[in-house]
Amino acid sequence: MEIFDLYDKDRNKLNQTMVRGDVQPEGTYRMVVHICIFNDKGQMLIQQRQPFKNGWSNLWDVTVGGHATTGEDSATAANRELYEEIGCQMDFSEKRPALTIHWKNPGSTKNAQGFDDYYLVRQNLDETQLKLQKEEVQAVKWASENEILKMIEDKTFIPYHPSMISFLFHLSLGSDCHTCSDWTIKN
Repeated sequence: MEIFDLYDKDRNKLNQTMVRGDVQPEGTYRMVVHICIFNDKGQMLIQQRQPFKNGWSNLWDVTVGGHATTGEDSATAANRELYEEIGCQMDFSEKRPALTIHWKNPGSTKNAQGFDDYYLVRQNLDETQLKLQKEEVQAVKWASENEILKMIEDKTFIPYHPSMISFLFHLSLGSDCHTCSDWTIKN
């Protein structure tokens, strides 16, 4: 059972939590983190969700993503999600997200809304060395911006706004993209 801290519209932590799947209290927000890893060829490492995963099953997505759980700040959640999903360790404690997006699921009857923090990382990884979380990730591969945009069009990638994907690739070229000297992959 996953429990999330809740926040107000200004991202102040409230003295409230919710359980994943429950109706989110009106006027509250939850935090999600994404890590997008880019290589020197200008490609993003993407993951394919497991076919049995609830929500977006079998579709491709950015490198890593997930909710911050109770007691986690954004950087701690990013550390945990990166390690859980693909087996890499990177310390985000001194890093800021490249961008934060407010999201709202307009079709949801569960009042779902929150903040998405996007961390961008430049790291040349051998994807065959990664330890994928069997419960969530079935495969990873490197993909160019055009390949991802085509996958969105073909409905094999989570339906991000194409301009959002292009913006992430654009940001990856600048100082918003972190590099890491103490990068490790679990054995």
